[in-house]
Amino acid sequence: MFKSVKYLFVFVVAINIASCKSKNNKPTIKFSADSSSIIIKNIDEASLFEIKKVYQANPDSVDFISVLLTPGDTDSLQDEINILGKTILSGDSLIFSPQKSFLKSKKYLVESYIGVEFANGGKLFKGTIKHNLEPQQQTLKR
Repeated sequence: MFKSVKYLFVFVVAINIASCKSKNNKPTIKFSADSSSIIIKNIDEASLFEIKKVYQANPDSVDFISVLLTPGDTDSLQDEINILGKTILSGDSLIFSPQKSFLKSKKYLVESYIGVEFANGGKLFKGTIKHNLEPQQQTLKR
């Protein structure tokens, strides 16, 4: 009887630990104060380590994020337009600076795989594991 109680206790503790670790610690994506660039902050240590490793190997050809100009309700534009720019690693943040300035009153879709997990303890116990990775998406309006 004590063995089953012990296993039950270990199981409950493991679930609690897994649920605590599955907090919403996604990186934050937002415009800089002057809206001239996009900043990704709150990157977890493991992702930041991998970013630094890839960035140091080849900083000119790294695409950590994609930025798309989305069509508005009254725009004749039908497709999203890819915004070209340069990504710079600054401390614990990534900064995306576009080749051309962001346009006022336009919406931009930012997609990033930074910090995205395929499966963690919380998803495993809840049964919500998906078959593919989905990027973190954030719509920003300038």
